[in-house]
Amino acid sequence: MTGEVPPADRAKSAAAAQAVQHIKSGMRVGLGTGSTAERMICHLGKRVREEGLNIRAAPTSARTADLARRLGIDLIPPAEVRHLDVTIDGADEFDPTLALIKGGGGALLHEKIVAAASERMIVIADASKEVSTLGAFPLPVEIIPFGWQSTSALIGNALEKIDIPGREIRLRRAGDAPFVTDEGNHILDLHLHRIDDPRLVSRALNRIPGVVENGLFIDLCNTVIIGHADGRVETRDLSTGAVEQTHVSLAGAERLCPHL
Repeated sequence: MTGEVPPADRAKSAAAAQAVQHIKSGMRVGLGTGSTAERMICHLGKRVREEGLNIRAAPTSARTADLARRLGIDLIPPAEVRHLDVTIDGADEFDPTLALIKGGGGALLHEKIVAAASERMIVIADASKEVSTLGAFPLPVEIIPFGWQSTSALIGNALEKIDIPGREIRLRRAGDAPFVTDEGNHILDLHLHRIDDPRLVSRALNRIPGVVENGLFIDLCNTVIIGHADGRVETRDLSTGAVEQTHVSLAGAERLCPHL
């Protein structure tokens, strides 16, 4: 980071700094993907270097694995990702029940596998990610490349049957070519505007041949940590209903992740 740090980035750093305080030596930790998660990984790497924090981590993408490895964080081989103590990840949206939309970074399949293997999932975000109803952010759906046009048409039909007609489905692209996930799949972004029943939508999508997984994360997140640009942090625990307010120092935070 150089120059003035945007408020949203400072808010992400605040949430990330608070989240890593939940990690203790001996834990097996899932590491999310995206700019907010990368800030968390940088804070975690600092604890590993300076405190001797002894953890093993399951990355959710090749990009995350590369960053964690460079910061000296010991990684769990994919075949050994069975039980994790906690996963810390970002979200594109979260609602009052901590249902999430994820996948803006293209790693939703790995992220959901890792989250499902965890006893606890902590989401870190700035306040703009909180919504009353999911859907303003396009819903990513990972699909196999074969017959993707047919899969897209089936998704459109399924949405119409559950009374979400006339919405736009776009194949995610990387330049002139389709975006390719770490598993070699494509992503369709569903512009639904409003998702009143995330469970219904999730079930409908996952019944379609060609769909690998969708970006609705339901009953996976237990805690959300919301950061603000001035260092204020709010932690909400869904299981207990507790809300904790604290403040973290952001001095030097931008130097932890100079690549962002």
